[in-house]
Amino acid sequence: MRWHYLWIPLLMISSQGWAQNLAPAVISPKPGQVLVTGTVPDESSKAAILARLREVYGTEKVVDQIAIGPVVMPANWSSYVRKLINPDLKLISRGQLKIDGNTISVRGEVANEAQRQHIASAMATQLNPTYTVKNGLHVPAAEQNILDATLGNRIVEFETGKTTLTPAGQAVLDEMVEPLLKLKDKQVDIIGHTDNQGLRASNLSLSRARADTVKSYLAAKGLNAERLAASGQGSDRPIANNNSVEGRARNRRIEFRIAQ
Repeated sequence: MRWHYLWIPLLMISSQGWAQNLAPAVISPKPGQVLVTGTVPDESSKAAILARLREVYGTEKVVDQIAIGPVVMPANWSSYVRKLINPDLKLISRGQLKIDGNTISVRGEVANEAQRQHIASAMATQLNPTYTVKNGLHVPAAEQNILDATLGNRIVEFETGKTTLTPAGQAVLDEMVEPLLKLKDKQVDIIGHTDNQGLRASNLSLSRARADTVKSYLAAKGLNAERLAASGQGSDRPIANNNSVEGRARNRRIEFRIAQ
């Protein structure tokens, strides 16, 4: 399950705290959604931020809770925020980006230490020296690493354009059964991905259907179906360049994540 919060906090508060009494009501995002909340000084700032979020994540993924109010922003604040909203954020699972004046806090889960350092460093280079970036990103626990190591760089293959597993895809899933069983009562998200060929809506539907197929296959192998949650991200989270055959093949994948 992947989702993000983007907080745009009220900027007339002290750097030590978060003015809970002034913040707008917050709802819980659904899997795959981006919840953005806080207060900005005018409609143009709000529109620019929402436009950038929708460009990166897709219109239907963005949940708008931005309010308009009498707040004072640092110079060029809106421009810096738009720079921070970039595809690097999509590498973060269960993430939160908190922008409190000129203090930037980012937290969540990334695949490895290199990503952890790169994301925070890239943020810092896009800001002027008056901004501070607090890196709260972390690499998954050992159990997640076991799942990642078992899957390796292999792809759970399906027949072209279908939800039917190939023999090679079944073989990969057969190897995933043992480490998944060892997780006992842990919840596991099964996330389907596609390349960018075809319509986005069709890719979202196909990725979810393939994740459902994987869930059913693993349940038939003895895993508790109640511990497995299937979802699809379509082509929204590529890990390789879709301009090459090899890149598209890598993007057509199934991901296993231990739910937090």
